[in-house]
Amino acid sequence: MAKKLRIYELAKKYDVTTKKMLSLLNDEFGLDIKSHMSMLSGDDLAIVEEYFKEEEEEEEEEVIENTKEEKKKKDKSQNKDKTFNKNKKRKKNKKQNKRSKKSTKRQAKEDNNNDDGIIQIPESISVKAFADKINENANQVIMKLMGLGVMAGLNDQIEFDQAELIALEFNKEISKEEKLDEIEMQEKDLDFEDNEEDLVTRPPVVSVMGHVDHGKTSILDAIRNTQFASGEAGGITQHIGASTVNINNKEIVFLDTPGHEAFTQMRMRGAQSTDIAILVVAGDDGVMPQTIEAINHAKAAEIPIIVAINKMDKEESDSNRVKQELTEYGLISEDWGGDTIMVEVSAKTGDGIKDLLEMVLLVAEMRELKANPNRDAVGIIIEAQLDKARGAIATVLVQKGTLHDKDYVVTGSSSGRIRAMFNSKGETISEAGPSTPVQILGLSDVAEAGDKIFAVEDEKTARAYADRAKEQKREERLIQKSNTNLEDMYEGIEEGELKELNIIVKTDVKGTVDAVSSSFAKLSNEEVFVNVIAGAVGGITESDVLLAQASNAIIIGFNVRPTQGALQMAEENNIEIRTYSIIYEAIEDVEKALKGMLDPEFEEKVLGRAKVQQTFKVPNAGTIAGVLVTNGSIPRRAKIRLLRDNVVIFDGNIESMKRFKDDAKELNNGYEGGIGLEKFNDVKEGDELEAYEMIEKERDL
Repeated sequence: MAKKLRIYELAKKYDVTTKKMLSLLNDEFGLDIKSHMSMLSGDDLAIVEEYFKEEEEEEEEEVIENTKEEKKKKDKSQNKDKTFNKNKKRKKNKKQNKRSKKSTKRQAKEDNNNDDGIIQIPESISVKAFADKINENANQVIMKLMGLGVMAGLNDQIEFDQAELIALEFNKEISKEEKLDEIEMQEKDLDFEDNEEDLVTRPPVVSVMGHVDHGKTSILDAIRNTQFASGEAGGITQHIGASTVNINNKEIVFLDTPGHEAFTQMRMRGAQSTDIAILVVAGDDGVMPQTIEAINHAKAAEIPIIVAINKMDKEESDSNRVKQELTEYGLISEDWGGDTIMVEVSAKTGDGIKDLLEMVLLVAEMRELKANPNRDAVGIIIEAQLDKARGAIATVLVQKGTLHDKDYVVTGSSSGRIRAMFNSKGETISEAGPSTPVQILGLSDVAEAGDKIFAVEDEKTARAYADRAKEQKREERLIQKSNTNLEDMYEGIEEGELKELNIIVKTDVKGTVDAVSSSFAKLSNEEVFVNVIAGAVGGITESDVLLAQASNAIIIGFNVRPTQGALQMAEENNIEIRTYSIIYEAIEDVEKALKGMLDPEFEEKVLGRAKVQQTFKVPNAGTIAGVLVTNGSIPRRAKIRLLRDNVVIFDGNIESMKRFKDDAKELNNGYEGGIGLEKFNDVKEGDELEAYEMIEKERDL
């Protein structure tokens, strides 16, 4: 059988990076190699191997010729060079740290002194403050405003558009001040881009995701067992919400996040904590609802996915079926001509686990993950909690620089000095470099998962940033944030703010997902792109709302309803959920919104929900549902839906309502009663009834 090698195997054989090997094969040999998983065989492989063999021989000859001369020189200058290089490196690191500490002050000075002469003005400003900003007499500014028909005193506010016209009268140019919140200001002031020459390779950070019971924890356990069985140093530990693995003398860091929802919460705060996602799919079970959610969340974060097809020790496991199902969600296996790595594993027997880890290292190598260890540390909060004995505890993933014991730090509205620092094995350590997970003590308050953490020069600086963030939080409690919805979308388009409308689609059957996604995609125009970021079968869950919040999306459902938790979360975060029973109605609504033509409409108001506990067959009345009201109330006059697994089975009127033997006008929260549905008898125990009414809503454009 002809010899065959994959590109990454060839790279490993000749000790070069996979990326360099790909470049060499395509540029020097003129081969059209698409991927590191591509095969090389026959004459092509022979020519490449001959090339490397000749190169090795030439290198050996060169080494022999130079050895004697180099040895003489080396003997004379070895001690001198060693001392010089050591001192030089120490000085460079010291200078680098000084540069990083002073960079904030330099940057702030540059931001405040615009060399182009453009003056920064907020959205709204008092006349006196505006006059001071443009360095003109306030009375002259008032006179100019009067000329525009604006009567304003020194303390009156003027809008930016008015200020811009007045500034032109004085031959001054102004621009709208960029408004950053305090968390953004922390990142702007305390972080900076590193020079390319200061970057070194860092370990990849991996999240394991997938459906419940598909083996996420078992795979981590299998990795640990593989490490011990092979006698390798390191291993895997899970003391602090993170795991560190050593494979082929290279480290991999696993974040033990409690699922894709926590993963997305971090991304919502602008934090990119993960480099690679391992999607675990059981070979005997295939793609399940949470598998699809995990795919959507990983894609939204724009990180590569490696699929681990687990439970391959079972006879009923079928990897081809899993691969086929995954193609429906844009994940096509490399051996099927796609670009997604899929590895067959068994957490039970350990088969394929080492291959999985090698694939992680391969993807990490292709991504060229690097960071500068010689600067003030920047990291991300993975977990945080309050310990009665030790105070506020935070698990930090260091992303840039080196975090030291006794460093002053700030994260959001919390600050402090690190009193103690522990690695993933629970051991006390004094410093931690990039991609190192550590647990720290010493913060003033419990930090928020997903917030960035920064090492700063002193306690005063840390406390000042934290206090400003705390004050802003206090103000934000009084102001409710609004997200994208169809009502105000056209206004956003006109103002040039909205360029993309993100939609999450949930339906009762798979065919509807594809039909709706295709229909919405056709609505895109020159001003706005309609983007279906996720589509799946089933009721609308809290995970969908969380994804909508992270992606600034609206949720559209067909013949499905949100869970009570999803409704509550959507209301708290102003996420719009729209449900329909007819596809074209939804398409029309989005199309009208794009054109700014949405008519005044009726808004649905959910009044309450009840659980069907028993069913009774009554002569001449059909099936009566014995219910317990679990939320709100069920009025006799209301419209009613029957939900089974959050899918709408019936939508119509209440025919009868009784409390014990008496007719009732309403059933309140916590009460039991009997409800008959108009011309519908297919009621089962466990079903839910949702009462609602339609309220006329004025549209204001």
